[in-house]
Amino acid sequence: MPAAHLDAFLEMLTAERNAAPNTQAAYRRDLEEVGIFLAKRGKDLTGARSEDLSAYLSMLAAAGAKPSTAARRLSALRQYYRFVVGEGWRSDDPTGVLDSPRLGRPLPKLLDEDEMARLIQACVALDGAEGARLTALTELLYAAGLRVSELVALPLAAVLRDQPFLVVRGKGSKERMVPLNPSAKAALAAYLDVRSQFLPRDKKGAPIKASPWLFPSRGAAGHLTRQRFGQMLKEIAVKAGIDPARLSPHVIRHAFATHLLDHGADFRALQKMLGHADITTTQIYTHVVSGRLKDLVARHHPLANSVSSGPPDQSAGPLHRPKDDAAKD
Repeated sequence: MPAAHLDAFLEMLTAERNAAPNTQAAYRRDLEEVGIFLAKRGKDLTGARSEDLSAYLSMLAAAGAKPSTAARRLSALRQYYRFVVGEGWRSDDPTGVLDSPRLGRPLPKLLDEDEMARLIQACVALDGAEGARLTALTELLYAAGLRVSELVALPLAAVLRDQPFLVVRGKGSKERMVPLNPSAKAALAAYLDVRSQFLPRDKKGAPIKASPWLFPSRGAAGHLTRQRFGQMLKEIAVKAGIDPARLSPHVIRHAFATHLLDHGADFRALQKMLGHADITTTQIYTHVVSGRLKDLVARHHPLANSVSSGPPDQSAGPLHRPKDDAAKD
């Protein structure tokens, strides 16, 4: 694969689509992996044929890759070849005859409200600066439904003013406002009192310089990484009595969305708070909420458990329910 073609494509993503560095890096990884496969067949990415790409997708399936992985790679290839054709580097798009893998629509993993309360309490129970930081991170994530990349890269300036809203810069550098509840604001205030303990330091232990990040770190990024925060959540999950396999930063974002809907939030408002460009992305939560509603009706509706070959008993009105069912509630 001519490296210049890939570099030009990635530059286009940044210049024309305002792609985030993480997005650009993901495209590079996916396309370079396809390029490695093609090189073994004596081909490069720009000159690949449809059958070469089909062989790559078949190899992924045989290796046990998830359909979502194959779909993501195919999407990257389609965008790449659209760019290549537009630049005149080839006249045809070899992905045009390829079928997308069939995808199921998995429901997001969830924590219920009691589990979220236990998780936050476990964070609060941690001593010292580490406990204050983890509490602030978790409270912020649950209160505002942030993406983990948005959370760890929050600038310090975003929270210095005592305001009821947090301004977040999300995908495509688009800004949105999300409300902060009193609990999250209190956790932030407690963390800011100890934030200086996480600043990079010299050999004598003195802070090297001020940091623009809300959650500074001594690592190369200058702020806490997504991976480290994920590890911290796994560790605290055990203390909260939650299976670590069920917990990640994204699960807390899902909890934020689902719990809001459970309490009557509007879909359009939720879409704005989550930073979804398309309402259909937000509507994945309808499956979660509608499932709970079905269960609610099955357990509590007056006629849900009545079994009769004839009309319902009218002696106590059209919504009469048996005494046994009433006792259960």
